[in-house]
Amino acid sequence: MTAAVTEPGRAEAALDDRVATRSLAVRMLRRPEIGSLVGAIVIFALFMLVAVPFRNVANIGTILYGASAIGIMAVPVALLMIGGEFDLSAGVAVTTAGLSASLLAWNFGLNVWVGVILALALALGVGAFNGWLLFKTGLPSFLVTLGTFFVLQGVNLGVTRLLTGNVATADISDMDGFTSAQAVFGSEIALGPVTLKVTVLYWVVLTVVAAHVLLRRQVGNWIFAVGGDAAAARAIGVPVRATKIGLFMAVGFCAWLSGMHLLFQFNTVQSGEGVGKEFIFIIAAVIGGCLLTGGYGSVVGASIGALIFGMTQLGINYAGWNPDWFKAFLGVMLLLATIVNVYVKRKADLR
Repeated sequence: MTAAVTEPGRAEAALDDRVATRSLAVRMLRRPEIGSLVGAIVIFALFMLVAVPFRNVANIGTILYGASAIGIMAVPVALLMIGGEFDLSAGVAVTTAGLSASLLAWNFGLNVWVGVILALALALGVGAFNGWLLFKTGLPSFLVTLGTFFVLQGVNLGVTRLLTGNVATADISDMDGFTSAQAVFGSEIALGPVTLKVTVLYWVVLTVVAAHVLLRRQVGNWIFAVGGDAAAARAIGVPVRATKIGLFMAVGFCAWLSGMHLLFQFNTVQSGEGVGKEFIFIIAAVIGGCLLTGGYGSVVGASIGALIFGMTQLGINYAGWNPDWFKAFLGVMLLLATIVNVYVKRKADLR
């Protein structure tokens, strides 16, 4: 009698989804970044076939540089989207960081590094303000950060014109601390025929650290939880407010890092830059597997999405195609990625 009861129990356990062993194909489908990886392989093969300069090893550095310029911001934007929020001020925040470091150092005669640190405090403050205002007002992050976008855009243009008389900052290349700061934020590394900008290193490090935090640390569980259901997460003790404000501050930190590269790469910053870049960051994250509804996504996938952007942007030029079609390509990629991500997730959840 005991054996008769035990055997069906084992059979039921074997059929239980919680203990069943899934095939490699199913496990791969459940990864958010699988779609972007396939897309990156297809685009790489396409431009290898149709664009001769794309095959030049020396151009790898140029392609990776374009990808890193997007990837540094796509990583924190992806984390924020997994946490269920958006930041439409991310693009102009990069410009704000570069402008503030330059204007503060120039107008007050400070060492460049002082301007850099003050710009970091400002960038983190903007991120914290976005998060605080989100909870204070209860408004969607789309509206909160859209307001911040317009405020920063206006301040960037107005303050720069007020202090310099034009729309760009002064050249700070002859100021104290510039050389060492440029070595940190604007240097490059030669690896044989390939020259890599320092932003590529920062992009890779940010991706590795963010992926580790998201998948191996408690904070990562909190991010998924607040993005999936903030009320349920709060009920089980997840610090929802601190987690989301921290994510906005992470966007601010990476905006500062990108802004410092912008400043020390070109010695000056145009106050009108950055407008529209926030959508490119979001597109990279969505291509990488992030759902617009939150609670699902991958920072590795977002970086692959940035790589797709870098390959496509230069691949179109290398192939001699009309670059006017690039934005149309981004729109198509966004729609396809959203549809594919939802479809694959549903199929994987059923298996």
